[in-house]
Amino acid sequence: MSDQEFIFAPPTVTVEFAIPTVDLILNSMHLILQADETNGLGDWIYRTRQSLSEDRIQQYEMVFFTLIMGVEFEDKPQPASFPEYLDMIETEPAEAIQQRLFKNYVTRFSQYGVEVEIDTIISDKAVFLDAVERAFGSKYRAKGMDFDITCHRNAYPIMQNADQLKETILENMRTMWDKHMRNEWYRLLPTLEECVAAFKQLDFSGMAPSEAIRSVTRRDLIQFFPDLENATQLVFVPSAHIGPYNSYFEKGTRTYVVFGARTPEGVISKSPALDRSEVLVHLNALADDTRLKILELLTRTEELCAQDIMTTLELSQSSASRHLRQLTATGYLTERRRDVAKCYTLNLKRIDETTAALKHFLRGR
Repeated sequence: MSDQEFIFAPPTVTVEFAIPTVDLILNSMHLILQADETNGLGDWIYRTRQSLSEDRIQQYEMVFFTLIMGVEFEDKPQPASFPEYLDMIETEPAEAIQQRLFKNYVTRFSQYGVEVEIDTIISDKAVFLDAVERAFGSKYRAKGMDFDITCHRNAYPIMQNADQLKETILENMRTMWDKHMRNEWYRLLPTLEECVAAFKQLDFSGMAPSEAIRSVTRRDLIQFFPDLENATQLVFVPSAHIGPYNSYFEKGTRTYVVFGARTPEGVISKSPALDRSEVLVHLNALADDTRLKILELLTRTEELCAQDIMTTLELSQSSASRHLRQLTATGYLTERRRDVAKCYTLNLKRIDETTAALKHFLRGR
């Protein structure tokens, strides 16, 4: 028997770029409802949020944060358009939507270590709300975000009535699409298609998941989402609304990573909108007095933890979290864990890249 030790090559991943219409539209609809908690999203997101009445916001939150799990058709091909998706919901039996909703809740509770029986949460509101609090509340608070269970409490009576559940989902989704999303979607689609075409010119063969993700998003997402390292099929999805942030979801064997639409390095853009969008994302992060103060602090100290920044600038936890998330997402700060604390250092390379990108844009590319 040989004493040789073998070093195995890191696993590689297949990479695609696509525009899954329904998923991307739902992503933008979710962003509208998260606008009050997140800085740096696309301007259209904030304008749309401001145009909504408080009653309509509550209705949308109930649908998109709770009831939507009843119409996640993972066992069916995704329709090519959002109106077709609405038609799919229309033809689905109300009882099937209700059963799928509770089943998906049980599955997600289990992912956070909360085990409940489906029959119990169907019949017992207190058990359902307790599971929501233990599963989702802890996740939000771990990120320094507030969690309000009111939305789930208001949704529960509707979840009990299959016909009302289906009607509520359809009415709110149709209204969101017809009044707000339709024109915006068709306006942005050519830009998103240009982004996909640009990234398809690059070669991602032989890359490990972490390399491919870093190349596209320009962020080390593995440190925040370790499960991404196990992805074997990555589908990158450009968004014009997500700003500097990223999100991901899984469908079957594919892992979808949503990133801010931009022109990749080394590719000549045919779309000024892509270049303009990238410049706006980075300048937006700098166009705030508090965020500039945070950057200024870190020019004088090599590293500061979140609590130090909060104390020095007299910021609440939620305010500091929003500003630090945006600065980290845009790459101006590098984040690391020190025990349980999040600590930050200034990334001078990103400052240089922003200056270069602005000069490149203003000189006509």
